Amino acid sequence: MKILIATGIYPPQIGGPATYSKLLADKLPEQGHVVKVVNFGSVLHLPFVARHTAYFFKVVRAAWGVDCVYAQDPVSVGLPAMLAAKLLRKKFFLKVVGDYAWEQGVQRFGITDMIDDFSKVHEEHEGYSFMVRLLKRIEWRVAMGARHIIVPSNYLKGIVVNWGIPDSKITVIHNGFDAPVIKGNKETLRAGLSMSGYTMLSVGRLVPWKGFVELIGMMPNILLRIPAARLIIAGDGPDRDALAKKIASLHLEQAVTLVGKLPQEKLFEYIRASDVFVLNTAYEGFAHQLLEVMALGTPIVTTNVGGNEEMLEDGKNGLLVTHNEFEDFVQAIAKLHDDKVLAETLTKNAKDRLTAFSNERMLAETAQVLAGK
Repeated sequence: MKILIATGIYPPQIGGPATYSKLLADKLPEQGHVVKVVNFGSVLHLPFVARHTAYFFKVVRAAWGVDCVYAQDPVSVGLPAMLAAKLLRKKFFLKVVGDYAWEQGVQRFGITDMIDDFSKVHEEHEGYSFMVRLLKRIEWRVAMGARHIIVPSNYLKGIVVNWGIPDSKITVIHNGFDAPVIKGNKETLRAGLSMSGYTMLSVGRLVPWKGFVELIGMMPNILLRIPAARLIIAGDGPDRDALAKKIASLHLEQAVTLVGKLPQEKLFEYIRASDVFVLNTAYEGFAHQLLEVMALGTPIVTTNVGGNEEMLEDGKNGLLVTHNEFEDFVQAIAKLHDDKVLAETLTKNAKDRLTAFSNERMLAETAQVLAGK
């Protein structure tokens, strides 16, 4: 089978779609498939309309002779890839890892609805701006135009069904991953990173639904329980200035540090060296980051939203709390701080859970869907 992968990002760019697309490009040929990749990042230097037009023609050129086109998002990549596939009469498949219209609506167009409510609303909703309604229409049309859709969690399957897509067109394939390997034990890494105190690490794009502003707001209460607590936030995004202002307003400059976006290996070192990984997210389709944390042996406190509950079981391999419930978070973090046996048990069970997320399983199931089996 000859497969064309249309992706928004690709290494050396970092992120879930880049890692996933590279994995398919490297491993599917070992199963006898031919894989091509067209990266939207190669046209980002062009003006808005020109970049999508250029990407459409790049997909058209690359799609000659392939059996199917597999797009990694339903809008930026999905629309031009679908049009190219239809033009050349190629089978078109789609992967959905989030609601693009909702994410853009929250970041740029004043949307305050949570994703579960937003996904149920038809694109003609009068309360939404023209651009939000247009984006909702595009992702619905691209999803309807796909021969089949792959999602990484049952939660995201529900979101796509909310768009009005038939359940029968959607297959859940949990992402696989390669367990990261880093040199040095925890103590050596902490010394090299100048870590001190009880270190909490949070990682992600600095956007509203990740809950970083609220997490910083919890720190005064956490410090009352754990005076040596320190919070490190890794990542970049549009909320960076807001986070810096929040830190300053609460006089937490000595307790909270923004380290920006880190190279992957350096990020793994931070994860391994930290005492706990904390994620106060309001929405998570399927967090590849959590799999890496589980593999690196750091206990997790996160929210019981989205795909998180498909990876973690509260009290068994992580602690799950309600989004933005300050006291729940404080108590969970204090519990791990006070009970080292619990922290060790959670990390051991988390590593055992990873056997369900092998690359081999994910690749085999993906190839079956793309082959129409």
